[in-house]
Amino acid sequence: MSNSKNIHISGMTCANCAKGIEKHLNSKGIKDVIIDFPNSEARFIESEYNNTQIIIKEIESIGYKAKEEEIEEDNLVEKLFAISLVFTIPLFSHMFLNEGHFLQNPIVQFFLAIPVYLIGCYYFGRSAWNSMKTGVPNMDVLIIMGTTAAFFYSIVGSIAFHGTAEAHNYLFFETAATIITLVLLGNVLEHRSVKQTTSAIKELSAIQNLTAKKENKDGTIQNIPFKDISPNDILLVNSGDKIPTDGIIISGEGYFDESMITGESESILKSNAENVIGGTILIDGNIKMEAQKVGEDTVLSHIIKLVKQAQNNKPNIQRLGDKVSSIFVPVVIIISLLTFVISHYLFDISTSDAVMRSIAVLVISCPCAMGLATPTAVMVGLGRAAKMGILIKGGNTLEEFAKIKHIVFDKTGTLTSGEFKIDEINCEESQKSTIVNILYSLEIHSSHPIAKSIIKSLENEASLLDISDIKEIKGMGIEAKWNGDSYKLGSEKFVNHSDENYQLFLFKNDSLIASIKCSDEQKENLSDTIQNLKNVGLTTTILSGDKQKKCEELGQSIGIDTVYGEQLPHEKLEKIEQLNKEGLSAMVGDGINDAPALAKAHVGISLGGSTEVAIESAQIVVLNTSNLKQIEQAYKISQHTLLTIKQNLFWAFSYNIVAIPIAALGFLNPMWGALFMAFSDVIVIGNSLRLKKKKLFK
Repeated sequence: MSNSKNIHISGMTCANCAKGIEKHLNSKGIKDVIIDFPNSEARFIESEYNNTQIIIKEIESIGYKAKEEEIEEDNLVEKLFAISLVFTIPLFSHMFLNEGHFLQNPIVQFFLAIPVYLIGCYYFGRSAWNSMKTGVPNMDVLIIMGTTAAFFYSIVGSIAFHGTAEAHNYLFFETAATIITLVLLGNVLEHRSVKQTTSAIKELSAIQNLTAKKENKDGTIQNIPFKDISPNDILLVNSGDKIPTDGIIISGEGYFDESMITGESESILKSNAENVIGGTILIDGNIKMEAQKVGEDTVLSHIIKLVKQAQNNKPNIQRLGDKVSSIFVPVVIIISLLTFVISHYLFDISTSDAVMRSIAVLVISCPCAMGLATPTAVMVGLGRAAKMGILIKGGNTLEEFAKIKHIVFDKTGTLTSGEFKIDEINCEESQKSTIVNILYSLEIHSSHPIAKSIIKSLENEASLLDISDIKEIKGMGIEAKWNGDSYKLGSEKFVNHSDENYQLFLFKNDSLIASIKCSDEQKENLSDTIQNLKNVGLTTTILSGDKQKKCEELGQSIGIDTVYGEQLPHEKLEKIEQLNKEGLSAMVGDGINDAPALAKAHVGISLGGSTEVAIESAQIVVLNTSNLKQIEQAYKISQHTLLTIKQNLFWAFSYNIVAIPIAALGFLNPMWGALFMAFSDVIVIGNSLRLKKKKLFK
């Protein structure tokens, strides 16, 4: 039987590395392996054709590290950047010092530059060599070629013109060092901004990792772990406990919170011969149950499987700069070679001048600005979002969220608070005050979750009455006496009265005196948030496990386009798959039942008060659980961040398009090329920093 496998990879520096690995594996006959650059993973279905050890061997054969277990990040790039910066600052500062300063000395410059150059060879050289072996050269090739050319040209120039006034015109040690340091900075920012999305699988498994109270045949009670539960085992569950596995109640009753599985907002009363779901919570009561489905056969295990499948099918969106790098890099190399050949052989330009022109092309085209274009914008965008209580897991998420066409909401706990309120008490106006007091006095003796919400909503306007003969029928209603009259409050089954517009009914001496309409309370500014999302062209959908009618009522009141109620986890997954065919989708949810859909959507959004599973399955977490305004804010931040990235890349490419021909024609020497390159970086970084103060919201 085939199974999904993940291999962790270290050594990839850009999306081209991932493309190169895939190309190499394909050349070896290994197909259907997804190389995920942001998460540094290879994902595939293990089979006789896709063997784990063979894939690891092939990945390592082209210079990368690959392991089944997670590879610890050692912050190597940050350490290398810090060391490079120490040597680059004094080296670069010589450009602003008077002649005769010791930093103007070629030997001093050489010894300051050589540690930085060696760092560049170690970090970028390995990546460049690996990319060349795969046939997909990355931008590190240009970095290493440009810095090497500048470094060795400086050595030759300092030797050839030693002791002359011309020597300083041939010293470009600071160019080599600055290029390496700036690109390392870009890598540092990249590493900090692209946070790996931790897997929800561990969190889901932790829910399953329960202990159960097993009743042995001799009547003794034994605590056993989840994995040791067998079918037909008799298990005891008390108030507040999680149900250890799927099974059937054989004695007792209680209220069950199944919202994390079904999405149903109300607690459910279950008793003898009814099924219970592993991982759900017994809020109130005591039961004895018989285990039926255990291990991989449980509902929760099935959800875990769905999450795995959804994560493995998730598309890998590459950054704009990396998409064109496979073309840009070889083109620049060719232009540099042609510059030398044409200058020297067609226009009879001296060898030294022709070499200078060729080096200038490499130096000025070194993609520092391209390397900084995305991570600087991403860092600022992520930072601004974080200050507003919006946690976005990686720059790739920012890009994808900015491009979504559909946004899908769970209902209970997402669009609503999960707390019930009284919408209407239908009664004679003259009797309303008395009826409010009766409602309050009856419900204060009930343990039902709806009763608790009603008590909370009435406590400021009701007075407690001295009622007697109180009797509660669990899951049905409550009855009592006051002033010699009998009162009954409960559902239609309890009072034998129905009205689809109301949920609770109050009877006095078998006569209806009040009908009560209750609803799950909407979150703040919900209608405005939904309308604002629609105004920017997004379609809105409710996808919930709650009752269809409840979902439709909510959807109509807040202006949702499409409503799907009574959806099981796999049905939610199917709906997301359908939407994905029409454009990028985002899913907003808070429960375990939402986890597969959160993982399948291009962008999963969870709330700060959600289950850990939902939080870990999502790429965006909004911390303000009472107001969904942050989702709109996150969308606008994503849009403006993507716009900034495009602006940065436009400048970086435009700069190269203009500067490369100028360098090739001999109007730009490497020193000026380095200065223009630095200027390009300043523009990119400055444009990214605008995101900090840019007005994004009305």
